[in-house]
Amino acid sequence: MNKNTELTVTGFANLAEFNMNEVLAEELEGLDSGFERIKIPSAGSTVFEVPSDDPSEPDAVKEFSAVILYHHPLYAFYESKYTGGNQPPDCGSYDGITGTGTPAGDCSTCPNNQFGSGENGSKACKNRRRIYVLREGEIFPMILSLPTGSLKEYSRYIKRLLSKGKKSNSVVTKFSLKKVTNSSGIAYSQAQFAVDRVLTQEELSLISNLSLQVKAYSKNIGFDADHAEEEAPMIDMETGEVIEPLK
Repeated sequence: MNKNTELTVTGFANLAEFNMNEVLAEELEGLDSGFERIKIPSAGSTVFEVPSDDPSEPDAVKEFSAVILYHHPLYAFYESKYTGGNQPPDCGSYDGITGTGTPAGDCSTCPNNQFGSGENGSKACKNRRRIYVLREGEIFPMILSLPTGSLKEYSRYIKRLLSKGKKSNSVVTKFSLKKVTNSSGIAYSQAQFAVDRVLTQEELSLISNLSLQVKAYSKNIGFDADHAEEEAPMIDMETGEVIEPLK
């Protein structure tokens, strides 16, 4: 076992004494029990905003490594334009299959989930991917909400892992950002993913337990914080490419 592996195992070893449900019940009862969020910027910036000890000054990092504990689709449709706050969507889905609310029903056939139903050729129902991540040396997860323009790269990464017999919570993933410019010259930030290293069996056991806790808790977290970060995505009508809006 090399020096780097020893340090990493130590970083995850403290999960053995950590129970997320107990912490939420004992330490955060009556308080905001949601997770902090890592933000992807707009307009082609290649720097993440990561929560720091000072909430008014998040850390700016070009890349970070973390285990993906759990991830799921997050669809939200607002009849009127989303204006922020705790306003729930008129219809939402945590699985990308069935919507709850109005109009509700099958997401695959819903008119609001078709390109062209929203502004600038976009979908009226906003499709994101919510990822729960745990950085090494920490015990409390954070959320990374992937906007539409990063979903293709994420799908490709997950498929690469599966082709090698790995699940997303069995490796440490390196996250970075790439500035992408569409044919119209509009830049947007696209998330990139790569395997940093494979977890040891000891680490995998600890991470698997926390993954189950996060999965069970995930539906207690609302939609608002994710969709407050994104205006309606646009479509390049020449290429059909989804682009992130400038803010």
